[in-house]
Amino acid sequence: MAYRIEVRNKAEISDVIGEDTKRSIRDAGIKTVSSVSFIRVYTLEGRLDNSALESVCRDLFCDPVTEEYTSGAKGFAFEKGDDVHVVEVAYNPGVMDPVEESAKKAILDLGIKTVKSVRTAKRYVIKGALSQNDISFITEKLLCNKIIQHIPAIDEKPPRASAYEFNLVTIDMMNATDDALVKISKDGQLFLSPDEMRVIKDYFVKLGRNPTDCELESLAQTWSEHCKHKTFRGIIEYTESPSEGKAKKQTINNLLKNTVMRVTKELDKPWCVSVFSDNSGVIEFDKDYNVCFKVETHNHPSALEPYGGAGTGIGGVIRDILGTARGAKPVLNTDIFCFGPPDTPFKNLPPGVLH
Repeated sequence: MAYRIEVRNKAEISDVIGEDTKRSIRDAGIKTVSSVSFIRVYTLEGRLDNSALESVCRDLFCDPVTEEYTSGAKGFAFEKGDDVHVVEVAYNPGVMDPVEESAKKAILDLGIKTVKSVRTAKRYVIKGALSQNDISFITEKLLCNKIIQHIPAIDEKPPRASAYEFNLVTIDMMNATDDALVKISKDGQLFLSPDEMRVIKDYFVKLGRNPTDCELESLAQTWSEHCKHKTFRGIIEYTESPSEGKAKKQTINNLLKNTVMRVTKELDKPWCVSVFSDNSGVIEFDKDYNVCFKVETHNHPSALEPYGGAGTGIGGVIRDILGTARGAKPVLNTDIFCFGPPDTPFKNLPPGVLH
């Protein structure tokens, strides 16, 4: 059985999320929104008596001083009309929601063992004269990240987990032509070059068998730009801007080793305690302390999900500091952006535009 619980701020309490959403909508150029109300939604699967349901609502999901809740199937009643629009946003099946796991644990801590699953959603009640195009814009650009979220249908039922069944998948690479290798890489979103795919094929030909999908995906991950830094380690050919006479061409084999790593080695400063050998660089601070520095080369690893990508980058920096030597203590993060100087292809960008 499914139980729907909705929680919102009391009327006399400022709805900070609702106000912030309204401000974002107006900043996007839609000025006809008069108010936005925000509601947290929880859907519980299992069997609860009235006492247990009341305990979950009152003691766990709701702050009775500032909030109110309803456990009715239809949720809170709200004013009807052409200028009232309701948008509910839920996570896609399979997307991790930390609130779900922590809610399940908290319910168990209350001594209630009959709840099988918890799902969360966000509900926005938007009031204002809006066209369908306005609603679509607000939903897609401001409320719902379609990479990980969706707008549930009115009659959408909670997904039920099915029993896991192992399915061994092998990829036919031993007999694959060059065109087939390119297709395998593209279809599997491996993002491996034809040369890389041929190397993998030759390896498994020597083994006398085809790879499993898991093996192939593991190779693609470890050979990815994010993990292997192929650009830094690759052969770079470039032409210098001519200062006098003919332009000079130069080839650098392994950009990282022949620039940053080389000059660091040549300078050989005594206060460089550990460089290019651990999870972060270590320099001497004073006679008692050393300082670790880490620069994340992929601070935004995903163009599809830039906010989460930035979080991944920051997390990686903290992780690498913690993983240096026997464990260092993170102290602070810095955030650095690159601005286009006047003599770059970005010179026509307005001042302050990031690239």
